[in-house]
Amino acid sequence: MAEVMVAVGILTGLGVTFGTILAIANIKLHVEEDPRLDMVEELLPGTNCGACGSPGCRAFSEELVEGAKLPSQCTVSPPDRIDQIASFLGVDAGTIEKRVARLLCAGGKAEALDRAEYEGFQNCRAATVVTGGNKGCSWGCLGLADCEVACEFDAISMNPNGLPVVEESLCTACGDCVTACPKDLFMILPLSYKLVVQCKSLLEGEDATDLCSVACTGCGLCVADAPAGLMKMDRNLPLIDYSQNDQLTAEVTSRCPTGAIRWIEGGQFLPVPKENESLGGVEVPWIDEEAS
Repeated sequence: MAEVMVAVGILTGLGVTFGTILAIANIKLHVEEDPRLDMVEELLPGTNCGACGSPGCRAFSEELVEGAKLPSQCTVSPPDRIDQIASFLGVDAGTIEKRVARLLCAGGKAEALDRAEYEGFQNCRAATVVTGGNKGCSWGCLGLADCEVACEFDAISMNPNGLPVVEESLCTACGDCVTACPKDLFMILPLSYKLVVQCKSLLEGEDATDLCSVACTGCGLCVADAPAGLMKMDRNLPLIDYSQNDQLTAEVTSRCPTGAIRWIEGGQFLPVPKENESLGGVEVPWIDEEAS
C-alpha cells in the first residue's frame, strides 16, 4: 500500500509541475487574435476548398485581416458577400479574373477506340490500375466520372459522349477535379486563356489518329501559325506560353487537321441540340460547340 501511495504522490507531483509549466507558457507565449478574424470567417462560405490558394477558410481569413489577400480571391463567395467582407475590413474587394477547369482531352466514345471492355469498379482510378484503363489511347479520358463525383459544387457533369462538361458559372477553380483525375487531364485556366490543347497523347501522326480521331498528330502547324516564340513543340505536343496570351488568336487553330487544339468561346464540350447522328458506331445526340 505504501508503494502505491508513493507512486500516486509522484504522479500527482509531476502533474502539478507540468500543469504549472504549461500555464506559465500559455501566459508568456499567448498571442492575441484580431477580433475581426472570427467575423470574417463567418462571412466566408466555409467550404475549405482551397480555391483562394489558402489551406482553408480560417487561413484565408487570417490573410484577409493581415491584408495579404483580397476578398475577391474567394471565388466561391457571391459578389454581395465579397463586398460585405471588403466593407467590414475597410479594404478594396479587388478584381480577380475568373478561372475554370479545362479538360485536356477531346476523345470521347465517338472519337477514341477502346482496346478492351472494362467491367470492374466504375471508377477512373480503379480502371487505371488495370493496365491503364480500357481506352486504346493510354493518355485519354476514361469517362467514369471521378471528376464529377469529386466536384463539391456540382460544376461537372458527363455528356452523352462520355466527356466531363464544366459549367463555368458553377466552377470555383478549387482544383478537386485536378486531384481526382488519374490521367492528369484537368488544368485550371483563366477564362481569357481561350487556346487549349485538348490532347495529351505523345504519339505522332497515324499512330495517334488510329487510336483517336481528334488526337494531336504532332504536325506543328499550330506552332508555325502562332506569333514567334508563343508556342513550341515538345514530345509531339504544342506547348503554349500563356504569359503572352494577349497575342494569341483563333487563327492558330485554323490548320489543325484533327481539331486537337481549340479556341474556346464559352463552355467546353457543351451539348448542342441537334439531330442524333452515329459517329464511329456510337450514337451521340450532341456535337462539340467549337466544331459547329
